[in-house]
Amino acid sequence: MKMRISRDGQIVIPAKFRKQDNIQPGEEFIIERVAAGKYSLKRQSRTRNEGLVDVLLSCPMKDWFRPFDRSEATDDLRVPKFG
Repeated sequence: MKMRISRDGQIVIPAKFRKQDNIQPGEEFIIERVAAGKYSLKRQSRTRNEGLVDVLLSCPMKDWFRPFDRSEATDDLRVPKFG
């Protein structure tokens, strides 16, 4: 597929490929120069559980999930009671 580089040096991944590979805005890629005029574009692997905090924060039960500050000890965290 043919692409064009913008004035700012940006390359757009065609919509067909973004849809096929479920590429989302903000994802990171690594570009490497393989040889003169040849480049390799590789998608950065996603971290395990990426987006999990957003899913938990969207829970309809108010205050069911609260992200903790890394300075907090796990002993200080309270577990909500259900029922």
